[in-house]
Amino acid sequence: MRSARFRRSRRAAAISLVSALSLTALAACGTSSSDDSGNGGSQQNGSSDPTKPLDPKAKVTLSIDCMPSAAKVPELKEWKEDVAAFKKMYPNVTIDGRSTPGQCLEPPRFTAMLKAKSQPDVFYTYFTDLPQVLDNDGAEDITAYVNDKSVPALKDIDPNVLNSLKQDGKLYGLPTSNYTMGLLINRKLFKDAGLNADAPPRTWEEVRAAAKKIAGLGKGVSGFGEYSAGNQGGWHFTAQMYSVGGDVVDASGKKAAFNNELGKKVAENLRAMRWEDDSMGKTQLLKWGELQKQIATDKLGMFLAAPDDIAYMAQQLGAKYDNFGMGPIPGGANTLAGGNNYMIKKGISSDKIKAAVAWLNFKNLTVGKGQFDWARTKADGLPVGIPQPNFWLNESKTTDDAARIAHATMPVENFKAFMDNPVAGKAEPPKAQEVYKILDNIMSAILTNKDADIDKLLSSAETQVNQVLANQ
Repeated sequence: MRSARFRRSRRAAAISLVSALSLTALAACGTSSSDDSGNGGSQQNGSSDPTKPLDPKAKVTLSIDCMPSAAKVPELKEWKEDVAAFKKMYPNVTIDGRSTPGQCLEPPRFTAMLKAKSQPDVFYTYFTDLPQVLDNDGAEDITAYVNDKSVPALKDIDPNVLNSLKQDGKLYGLPTSNYTMGLLINRKLFKDAGLNADAPPRTWEEVRAAAKKIAGLGKGVSGFGEYSAGNQGGWHFTAQMYSVGGDVVDASGKKAAFNNELGKKVAENLRAMRWEDDSMGKTQLLKWGELQKQIATDKLGMFLAAPDDIAYMAQQLGAKYDNFGMGPIPGGANTLAGGNNYMIKKGISSDKIKAAVAWLNFKNLTVGKGQFDWARTKADGLPVGIPQPNFWLNESKTTDDAARIAHATMPVENFKAFMDNPVAGKAEPPKAQEVYKILDNIMSAILTNKDADIDKLLSSAETQVNQVLANQ
C-alpha cells in the first residue's frame, strides 16, 4: 500500500518521501510541454524507429514530474546535478522538471490529470496504477524502446518488478524503487524483554510469544501493532494472508479467497493477541504514521512494514537508525510487494520517448549513478544502507550491494535477517483499495470488539468483495 494513497496502495505518498533512495518528491501534474512534436508528429532530425538510439541532433524538451521541491535541499541539489550530467551526454535534450505543493500523487489530482490528458511527458506512478492509467489510455507502450542498448542493465532488473509494469506482454513503465514487507522491530525493547534482536520472529506463533514478553515490560508498551482504518487495515490483512500462503482474491481475479481456514487463522491470531494476551495496546483504529510514532518512541515492539519506514522515522521523527532491525515477514510463504515507477505519456513523439528512456536509465537504472550513487547520497546527508530499493540481480546486485554497504550511514547488520532470507513478493489484488476498504471492517472489529464474530465478518466481507470484483 506503500506502502497508502487511500484509493490504491500508496505507502510512499503517505510518508513525506524523505529518502533519496526512492526518488520521490512532490509530484507535478501540469500539462506536458509542446515545443516539439506530439502524437508522433514531425520528426526533424529524428528517427521514428524505436530500436535506434536518439539522434544527437534531435531537439527535445521533456516535462518530468517529481522534481524535488525547494524544501528538499539535498534531493534538489542531486536532481540538478543529474540534469547537468545528462545534458552533457544529450546536449539537445532539455529536462523541464516540475514540482507542485501537496501530497505526491494525491488521488483526485492524479485521476483528473489522466482524464484531462494533462500528465507530463514522463509521469510518476505506483505499480498498482497501471490499470487506471491504461483505462485512460495514458501511457505509451515502450516495449520496443527498451532493450540492452537503451537500458544496459535491463537483464539485471528483477523480472518480477518489470512484470508489475506489463500488461499483455507489453511494457508501460520503468521502475524507480521497489519494496517488500517484513517485520520491523525495536531492538531496545527486544533486548529489554530478553529477546534476540538479531533474530526477529519467523512465525506468527513466535510473534505472539515475543509480543507478550514485550508488552510485559509495562509502561504503556505494546508488543505488536496493526492498522485497522483508512484501508490500511485491509492492506495489512492482505499481507498477513500472503504470509501464510493465502490470498484475498483468487487467481481469476473475480472471486474473494479469504473466507477459509487461513483467513480464520489470521483473524483468530489477531484476536488472541489483542484480547487474550493484551499485547497490542488499547488504542486501535490506527493508520499509517501512528505505529511509526509508537515504535520510534520505544512504545511498540514490532509491526509489519517496508524498509523505507526506517528512513522516515529517523529523518522525520528523530529516531536513531541503530534502534531498528528487520526480519522477513513471519510465515514466509509470500510477502506483499509494491513499488514506484515512471510512465511515458501516450502519443508523444518517438524522439521524446527515446529521450525519456535515456533519462530514466541514467537517473534510476544505472548502478553507481543517479539514485544509486551512494557516495554522493552519503555526502549529502541522506540515508544509505536501507535494504530497498533493491531490484537488482546478478553482477549489478553484487556491485550495488557492496557500494551500499561501503557508504552506509546506518548499521546494515541490523537488517541481515531480512536481507539473507528473502521472501517471494506478491502483487496487490485487483481493485486493491476497494477490497482493502472492505477488509478494514474485519480488522477494526477484531481489534475493538472482544466478542466480534469472525465467521460472520469473513462471510460478510466475502460477499462485498465479490460484488466489487463483479463490477470490474
